[in-house]
Amino acid sequence: MAGPARLCVTNQKGGVGKTTVAINVAGALNELGRDVLFVDLDPQGNATEGLGRLEAYDDEPPTLLDALVDPDGVAAEELVYSHPEMDVITSNIDMNAAASTLAQQSAPETHLAELLDRLESEYEFVVVDCPPHLGVLTDNALYATENLVIPALTEPTSKRSLELLFDYVGSLEMEHGLEIEPVALVANRIETTSEDEAMLEWFDDALPDVPSYRVRKRVALQRAFTEGRSVFGVDEEIDMADRFMDVAKRIDEQLATTGVPA
Repeated sequence: MAGPARLCVTNQKGGVGKTTVAINVAGALNELGRDVLFVDLDPQGNATEGLGRLEAYDDEPPTLLDALVDPDGVAAEELVYSHPEMDVITSNIDMNAAASTLAQQSAPETHLAELLDRLESEYEFVVVDCPPHLGVLTDNALYATENLVIPALTEPTSKRSLELLFDYVGSLEMEHGLEIEPVALVANRIETTSEDEAMLEWFDDALPDVPSYRVRKRVALQRAFTEGRSVFGVDEEIDMADRFMDVAKRIDEQLATTGVPA
């Protein structure tokens, strides 16, 4: 591997199961034997809770925001928590001020990349969970990773949200000379309805070069979240684990030879 491969999980539409997808893709990469660093960039801290570190949300400085504001002034290793499946940089209540604070910085969208450059020598994959909206934090994730996993619901509103996302990504690419590649679309919480099937066909037509994966609604996914684990870290057979493993295998095959962008 040329360097640790980075990917972000994002969709500016809330309620699409973004954090569930991020945690379980990271857990699947760990199951493949990869060393994973998970970064919770969402000020709401859902992934921090879903990885069993909710108490860290109220930690005293230095926090992730401190490191983003001054990547050279914070010992990045101080931010990393050990988890049975992966290392984790948690979100923090201070992250609610991230948008306004970073907006005052020089090149605010580059700060996560600088932080990761100092952190990730021990890792093979970095997975970044984004906020459920576009803005400077999502800019940081896209700029730092250049690889995109998109969770989406099989409902008509997903069409507009994906169009907006790709317009936004295109603007960021032009501004910074990037090539941000969608590496997977995860159609999440699928039920057996005609609307679901129609939307699955739309995903395939709209993104013919992006592999898509179908994750059905399962209470067991929420149980794993409550236990602070991915589906691979709980003592329970969950049929959707195979779907997340398929995503991880594809990502591993695609990115293991390229690593981080030059």
